[in-house]
Amino acid sequence: MEQILLLVGRLNYTWTNTESLLIYLIAGLSKVDKETAIIIFLTLNTTRARIDLVERLAKMSRTDAGCRREILEITRQLGRESGLRNKYNHCIYSFDPESGRGMTQLMRIFDNKDQIKYGKVEHLDDMEIARIQASISALAEINRTIWALVRKHGFPT
Repeated sequence: MEQILLLVGRLNYTWTNTESLLIYLIAGLSKVDKETAIIIFLTLNTTRARIDLVERLAKMSRTDAGCRREILEITRQLGRESGLRNKYNHCIYSFDPESGRGMTQLMRIFDNKDQIKYGKVEHLDDMEIARIQASISALAEINRTIWALVRKHGFPT
């Protein structure tokens, strides 16, 4: 279980570090200084809102078409990685005392016409560990891509 928690910690660190780079995209696209972009970023209290803002700024007619494509690809990649990060930030961790195997229990309600389900339990097996490691690697690559884009387009840093 300790290995899983360390891995989830790395996932969170990598995610937060990469998400914070949206500040530079906000600054460059909205043509404001970094301090103003930080205030905008912190005022938006969800990742989805921050990504939506960056995407909408990128889609403005004044944004160069090449820059727009690059930024929209980055936000799509970030959006794809957000699901796994959200899963591990919004679950309960437990382990089977007999096998020692880790498990997560999702803190979501699923309801349909005549019943309600909650707390889907999933095992933390080798495949899931590999998914977390792959997400960390993908986020690190997104991070490098954002920095390259910021430098390429001369966005405020």
